[in-house]
Amino acid sequence: MRTAVAPGAVRRAFSFRCVLACAAALVAVACARGAAPLKRVEYALGTMCSITLYDHATKPALDEAFARLHGIDARMSVNTAGSELDAVNDAAGRSPVSVTEDVFAVVQRALQLSDISGGRFDPTVGPLVKLWGINTEKARVPPPDGIAAALKLIDWHDVVMDAAARSIFLKRPGMSLDVGGVAKGYAADEVVRILSSHGVEAAIVDLGGNIYAMGSKPGGSPWRIGVQNPDAPRGDPLGIVAVTSTAVVTSGVYERYFMEAGKRYHHIMDTRNGFPVDNGLASVTVVSPRAFDADGVTLALFSLGPQKGLALARRLGVEAIWVTDDHLLYATKGARAMLTVTDPLFTFPPPPE
Repeated sequence: MRTAVAPGAVRRAFSFRCVLACAAALVAVACARGAAPLKRVEYALGTMCSITLYDHATKPALDEAFARLHGIDARMSVNTAGSELDAVNDAAGRSPVSVTEDVFAVVQRALQLSDISGGRFDPTVGPLVKLWGINTEKARVPPPDGIAAALKLIDWHDVVMDAAARSIFLKRPGMSLDVGGVAKGYAADEVVRILSSHGVEAAIVDLGGNIYAMGSKPGGSPWRIGVQNPDAPRGDPLGIVAVTSTAVVTSGVYERYFMEAGKRYHHIMDTRNGFPVDNGLASVTVVSPRAFDADGVTLALFSLGPQKGLALARRLGVEAIWVTDDHLLYATKGARAMLTVTDPLFTFPPPPE
């Protein structure tokens, strides 16, 4: 039996969780004595986004940053009629569509991740995402024939990018792009660029859990960012990573899901069988100097698992932490050095003999 969901409850609950994430993701944030931070929270990119400035805290800096976020959202949303991505999807199988530099860059990055991950990350997952309806009132386990039909429309090789015309073409009718896995990383880097142009050196950009810790804390010490405990409420960490001028991005089974017949169905899809990835992982966190290099990579590393994922993380030059359902931690060498485990339930496996 599927858990009943009241109309609108999913969006309200998710938005509330994101508000909690914005408030609690920073485990320890210190301000310079006498300096008042300036914070704003708005809904964009399908989540609650917060920007907190700790120096050069001006309204114009926040105005420009949020205007950029809303502009990116308006171009890349698959749920907004008339967006550029909506136009690309609507023209699938018929004609290429010219897009802005923003959309072209994000789709191009998504296809690069598809290539290097062997298709484990695939932005043409749109038909499957829509079919499952996770994070909507229509979430349910689809019938087998629906899954089979959606899988036939998923293949990143069938996306044609024309750099000269700056256009995108989906070869087959019914195909659709979903760049939610990479758009927030692009947007976070754009916000950092804008804040830097206003002289900001210390800030926290939190796009629904996709965090960029800009500079260092007032006083010069690193920011301390919590790695979410997947079994606990939002804001309860299993450990802390200390970073400066770095993105910390996490994807986990606890973020967006529904329950049916006592089983959790989360939003990270396996494009090989049409079901949520089921490999014993609870979350993956990626740490990288650029948010665009971290976002999307979390999904690829989640799908690959720690053994194959470690090789990909090294190839991409990012640090990563895998958390399993049974509370084991796997990490790249750099990530293990920066992680302080605060919950003794979570441990690294013993080294092989």
